[in-house]
Amino acid sequence: MTGFLYQASVYLLAAVIAVPIAARLGLGSVLGYLMAGIAIGPGLGLVHADADLLHFAEFGVVMMLFIIGLELEPKALWGMRHRLIGLGGSQVLLTMFAVMAAAMAMGLDWAPALACGMVFSLSSTAIVLQTLSEKGLMQSSGGRSAFSVLLTQDIAVIPMLVVLPLFAIPVMAQLSPDGSISLPSPEADAHHAMSLVDGLPGWAVALVTLGVIASIIVAGIYGARPLFRHINAARLPEMFTAIALLIVAGIAFLMELIGLSPALGTFLAGVVLANSEFRHQLESDIEPFKGLLLGLFFITVGAGIDLGAFMAEPFTILSLALGLILLKGVILYGLARVFKLRKRGRMLFTLSLAQAGEFGFVLISFALQLNIFTQGLGQRLLLVVALSMLITPLLFILFDWLSSRIEEAREQRPADKVEAEGPIIIAGIGRFGQIVNRLVQSSGYRTVVIDHDMQTIELMRRFGFKGFFGDPTRPELLHAAGIKDAKVLVAGLDDPKATTKLVRFARRMREDVFIIARARDRTHVYELYQAGANKIVREMFDSSLRAGRYVLEEVGMTEYEAALAQQTFYHHDRETIRELAALWDPNLPSGENEAYIERARELEKELETALYTALSESRNDAA
Repeated sequence: MTGFLYQASVYLLAAVIAVPIAARLGLGSVLGYLMAGIAIGPGLGLVHADADLLHFAEFGVVMMLFIIGLELEPKALWGMRHRLIGLGGSQVLLTMFAVMAAAMAMGLDWAPALACGMVFSLSSTAIVLQTLSEKGLMQSSGGRSAFSVLLTQDIAVIPMLVVLPLFAIPVMAQLSPDGSISLPSPEADAHHAMSLVDGLPGWAVALVTLGVIASIIVAGIYGARPLFRHINAARLPEMFTAIALLIVAGIAFLMELIGLSPALGTFLAGVVLANSEFRHQLESDIEPFKGLLLGLFFITVGAGIDLGAFMAEPFTILSLALGLILLKGVILYGLARVFKLRKRGRMLFTLSLAQAGEFGFVLISFALQLNIFTQGLGQRLLLVVALSMLITPLLFILFDWLSSRIEEAREQRPADKVEAEGPIIIAGIGRFGQIVNRLVQSSGYRTVVIDHDMQTIELMRRFGFKGFFGDPTRPELLHAAGIKDAKVLVAGLDDPKATTKLVRFARRMREDVFIIARARDRTHVYELYQAGANKIVREMFDSSLRAGRYVLEEVGMTEYEAALAQQTFYHHDRETIRELAALWDPNLPSGENEAYIERARELEKELETALYTALSESRNDAA
């Protein structure tokens, strides 16, 4: 017990120190867990890789695949079939066979070479999706294509886990460290005896396997809902957690009894339950266990990495990692061109998926158990996978640099010839500008719309709205749009810096033009005031006020009182912005501007007084 508590304490301490640091540095939690394992294992020697612990931690991977299945409704899966099969399937197969060819050229037999291809055909779902979300790139063409490939890779893990045992090399006896021969243990024999298919002919094995899989599907479709309703009627939340864990553990056990991967069964069960009304409850119950067990898995992998092997041949390992990234990059770039991704999306797609992924650890571990890889080859592959994942943040930094260069090149493309003038110019036709344009045009006023995103302009034209492609911050385009005679300029660009630049330039051109600007946040509001905007609309301000009004109505205020509180807050905030804008210093962080902080506190107290006074007067008048 003491040994278990010691290991648990070390693992948890390493995780709570390393993972937040890695997240703050933008490296992601997976790399944080890996670095924690490397630190406490080969680094400080506090723990040693334990095979039993690794088997326990691999249950986190099974839970991950169950959750992936829950998120994949059959209809959504069918709707993505072209990208999944075409783009994702091509990437997996081309990379797998390219790596296999390279491995055979280095002297490996076809079976371990093919297993290497499977390992390196996968990318890091955890790192890529987290980074795409953090950078706001998930909805870009490159981001959506990368997600499709990652989804295909996650699904491809299942047949890989099924196929790998076909290449297994049976080991009837093993050499002990002292050179003697040891036979399999009685425990292993007992575990081997727990099987539904041992000793059966091939046709019977196939029937039993199909029967178990069919039972899982039928139970998921017809048995899950009554069971969940029964649990729900008990009003015991912990029972939902218990049934969620029972589903995962029970199906994993069934799959082991028929000699298939537990991940296959849990993934299948997740897809079957994806349309269930209890899907989100299952997901929320499993998620904490999945996260902890996956973290434990990555820590144990990190603890098992042989740094001595890396130090013995650092240039070889580094060369293999860089060679892998280069090989995958070439394949990904070629597929991006075939599937006609635009230049920026092509770069994002290529650089985001060029590394190996966390499922590579699973396949390597599985291949080692099956004796497909030797221990030396397995350690080398683990190092290559880990090193390629550690390089991933640098690939995203490279993308940011290349993206800025691509954006500059795009701005140099010839803009449309603006053949219309109007009293209202709308610069930027994204989420903000679309609503403004529709309202103004529907009210009978002509607008001139300019945006630097050609795809947005083309989509707008398909819906019957006229727009012009070009950079609104360029003087000649504003002149062509009629800025000299326009009454109103709406600066609604997505980029805050571009919006400020446009406002400042338009104000220099026309002192009397009325400028309405879109602001990202309060700091951006101050910048736009200094640039010369007349009216400034914060992106989330009005919607947040409306939500706050609904809250007040639900907790006891009348509709009139809630609307009065909303209106009072709105007008006070407008005055607050003007006062604080005069105290705001762009060269000094707001948290260090004492005059700004002091006045902000005073204004917050004035807001409370104003709201109390307005509501009191309203209630007195009603009485």
